[in-house]
Amino acid sequence: MDINNLISECTAYDYKSMLEEKRPKSWLKSVSAFANGQGGSLFFGIDDNGGIIGLDDVQHVSQSISTRIRDLMDPLPDVELIPHEVEGKKILQVKVSSGHYTPYYYIGDGQRMAFIRVGDESLPATAEQMVRLVLKGSNKTYDSLLTDYKEEDNTFIILANTFKTRTNQEWNKKFLLSFGLITNTGVLTNAGALFADDCPLWQSRLYCTRWDGNDKSDAINDAEFTGNILLLLREAMNFVKSNTKKGWEKLPDGRKNKPEYAERAVLEAMVNHFIHRDYTVMGGEVHLDIYDDRLTVTSPGGMYNGSLIQDLDIAEVSSERRNPILANVMAQLDYMEKRGSGLTRICNETKALDGYKDELKPVFKSTPTQFQTIIYATSGASNVGENVGENVGEMSEREITDRQQHILNLIKEYPTITAKQMSERLSVTQRTIERDIAILKKKNRLKRNGNDYDGEWIIL
Repeated sequence: MDINNLISECTAYDYKSMLEEKRPKSWLKSVSAFANGQGGSLFFGIDDNGGIIGLDDVQHVSQSISTRIRDLMDPLPDVELIPHEVEGKKILQVKVSSGHYTPYYYIGDGQRMAFIRVGDESLPATAEQMVRLVLKGSNKTYDSLLTDYKEEDNTFIILANTFKTRTNQEWNKKFLLSFGLITNTGVLTNAGALFADDCPLWQSRLYCTRWDGNDKSDAINDAEFTGNILLLLREAMNFVKSNTKKGWEKLPDGRKNKPEYAERAVLEAMVNHFIHRDYTVMGGEVHLDIYDDRLTVTSPGGMYNGSLIQDLDIAEVSSERRNPILANVMAQLDYMEKRGSGLTRICNETKALDGYKDELKPVFKSTPTQFQTIIYATSGASNVGENVGENVGEMSEREITDRQQHILNLIKEYPTITAKQMSERLSVTQRTIERDIAILKKKNRLKRNGNDYDGEWIIL
């Protein structure tokens, strides 16, 4: 072993100058954390600064470690004891493999505690982290768990219409079962609940904010959405379209669009965050923040395997999925990259924009509790087109979303159409239609003549 390769204590390494036999928790917590995570190694005989101290009796230390692990760990982790000689001194490597039967507990001192690795520390697992460890140990995922909701009490119009639009195939009710959204007895899984028209999972939320400047000072525009995952995706894309520049360049035979952001890159980012977010975090949601120079998407839950994305080569990121059913359905809808990484797609789509520079390459960051995608605005949309000199807030006061325009088109054709009928035609919930109508009224684009039963809409 080349000790020079062990730079410092980190996520995968922990140093102990000696074996504290009377305080086994001081090092067994790292055994628990490694087994509950990606695995790792404890090195006995090396101090915190990486200095080689050495052990006087490696055999005794090995036997003591084996005994403590056997007596004070449950279940027993897969551990290998490897002696090394470095600079004429003996050290002992305790190599802990990533476990399949999580959580791995320390059960000494009348305690039963599971630990996880955060940076160079081994910390007690939180309640949310315990849920994830239990799911992992039982070979289950959150999206596959059964709910108390029944198929007969829910509709899937949004999913059916989206499937038909994006795949050019007819929707079949049997897909609900084959996709893993319901069981043979008609009970919804969590994935099914997320795709139901009136999604009952309140943690399925999206917060959107357009900030004035390059930091979180004053908000120009903001919106909050809850419910169906496909609805959240549409709202996210509508918010981006309404709050970013859409410049263009005049050409001899027409014009060339030069937006700030590649639409496919933004779509890929939003899809990734909705699919891979941690839905066990009950107080968490996806955040979409738009600044003058960048767009960021942040969601609960770090990398599923516990690694940090900033430490990895994007091209080599594994395809481990926290919510495989969600991923499969989005792939069936052609929303998800079927080959390769969605992160690579975000980079490639952004790179293809006019005005792209190397310093504008998308950035991905993660911690054990969250994941963030940062896409920088290109200069291609600056000083061109019809939005020159306009403030985004001023634009949003006049502009409406594509769906709101569809609502106006429906009303123009059928002035007495109801919100429920519009929701069925546009594949969104009635609550969403009612919210859009309220916005159109506020922007003086629409008003109601008469009551809700025999009145009609009037386009202003």
